[in-house]
Amino acid sequence: MSFDYNWKFARNDVLAGLTVAAISLPQAMAYALIAGVDPRFGLYSAIIVTAVASIFGSSSHLINGPTNAISLVVFSALAIFDPDARLDAYQAMFLLGIMVGIIQILIAVFKLGDLTRYISESVVIGFMAGAGLLIAVGQVGNFLGLHDEGNGHQHVLFRLWETVTQGGPVNFYALGIGAATIVVVLLLRQIVRKFGLPQIEMLTALVIAAGFAAFFGWSIPSAQGKTLLSVVGNVPASLPAPHLPVIKWEWISDLSSSAFAIAFLGLLEALAIAKSIAHQTRQKLDYNQQCLAEGLANLTGGFFQCLPGSGSLTRSAINHQSGASTRVSGLFAAAAVAITLLIAAPLAKFIPKAALAGLLFVIAVRLVDWKRLRYAVRASWYDAALVFITAFSALFITVEFSILIGVALSIVLFVPRAARLRASELVVTPEGLIRERLSDDPPAKDLLIYDLEGELFFGAAPELDRYFDEITQRTKEGGIRFVVLRVKRTRNPDVVFLEHLEHFLRESDAHGVTVFLAGVRADFSRGLSNLRFGEWLRSDRVFYEEDQVYSATLKAVRHAYDLLGKDPRHYSGEFEVIEGEKKELYYLV
Repeated sequence: MSFDYNWKFARNDVLAGLTVAAISLPQAMAYALIAGVDPRFGLYSAIIVTAVASIFGSSSHLINGPTNAISLVVFSALAIFDPDARLDAYQAMFLLGIMVGIIQILIAVFKLGDLTRYISESVVIGFMAGAGLLIAVGQVGNFLGLHDEGNGHQHVLFRLWETVTQGGPVNFYALGIGAATIVVVLLLRQIVRKFGLPQIEMLTALVIAAGFAAFFGWSIPSAQGKTLLSVVGNVPASLPAPHLPVIKWEWISDLSSSAFAIAFLGLLEALAIAKSIAHQTRQKLDYNQQCLAEGLANLTGGFFQCLPGSGSLTRSAINHQSGASTRVSGLFAAAAVAITLLIAAPLAKFIPKAALAGLLFVIAVRLVDWKRLRYAVRASWYDAALVFITAFSALFITVEFSILIGVALSIVLFVPRAARLRASELVVTPEGLIRERLSDDPPAKDLLIYDLEGELFFGAAPELDRYFDEITQRTKEGGIRFVVLRVKRTRNPDVVFLEHLEHFLRESDAHGVTVFLAGVRADFSRGLSNLRFGEWLRSDRVFYEEDQVYSATLKAVRHAYDLLGKDPRHYSGEFEVIEGEKKELYYLV
């Protein structure tokens, strides 16, 4: 830690960790069931993967462990095993975790995590909005006390429809407990803010709900073994132990594609969550360090019988909103899960699922940064499209692929914008001022000055050719012998641009037109040198950008008029010039 860890931080982290642990217990078991494996492996992941990622991570609030998205991919990966070969499937899952960890560590070693900086903020906002809605949709059944219908392979909205229509009548005990949990959380939140108390409203509300249900016997099994409220259930009292998984080479081949999918999707999911929370906390993230932490967590988990994991959207949001100060909160959460498994397992089974659903409803609403969402939607159609399509994808496709879709869409929409190359004609006025040409300015007769601005890569080639053709046509029609091409505000010239530039320069030379390149910067100069322009392009036609403002452009224009034998103020031949008055040449765009 780069700061002194004090009692205040410890108190905040303990409270946040306990709150996260209360959610981790039922989630870990549920996600293990989605993956088609024993629930204890999900709980082991909530201990080992959570702890290791917290130790080595960069984000102060990201909580790792089993997640819904990763569990679905694990289920698909283990589908190659027969239902009777569960032991082999378990060993393959441990191996899968090791493979995922190795891939993620390699991504960190080669510093590819920095690429996540290019995930648009609008994509992250849309992802969080869609994920928040997804969390709420997934808890409707528990909130109403309905029996969950469908399976993990079916779409979440279809499962919701099946649950609502076929999950039985509404359980008003569950509805009451869920609604009361929401009210208690909101009331306690106001008290916490007013008096500056520790943010324990979520944990307190959960304890109150569980105690209330137990007091009235709603969560106590009847003689027939049934309860009025659906509860979390029994928690196995065991801790993860070191285990060397069985390795079969055919498994490595069969699991490789799933390992890459989990590795990349897990990193995208974790980093998107960390980035979103960091935007609110103003924390500076080290993306490669976080990638390394993800890899170490999954690698270690593979040797401790863990379900592969990633950053958890729900638990990270709870950790942040519960007032966690540092990533030590993740260690407290892992420790709390471990302690619960050992000594408090019988008590955990009294937590009503409806109370957890109410808590998750509050989290889902808080997960959406409504201010930033409105800001992004109003900013531009580009940002609005990214937000809505990413959110739509999270809800109607899958939450992990929504990030990929958002990133792909941002690239698709960005490339045409980046390819916009702007060219404006400049003129020299009688006052010696070089500025952009106005519509009522007379046409040039001696010298054309064009200013290029934008990215000089292959995507801009069509616009570049259009401007070159326009300049060529102007020189032919007007008998113009000199052209100054200002390239100071261009960036990243690639081989396509340089090839088109060479063709334009050689063609201009063939027609008796001299082109001067003004404002040539270092990257532009390297491209000219690498392609040996100097072997055929005279050095007096290239004016390099210097420290003085606009010096290269001014020098190029003066040089062209020296060759013309004219005063620059006679640029068009039609501006009125005061005889005998000598003025300096200035530049302004």
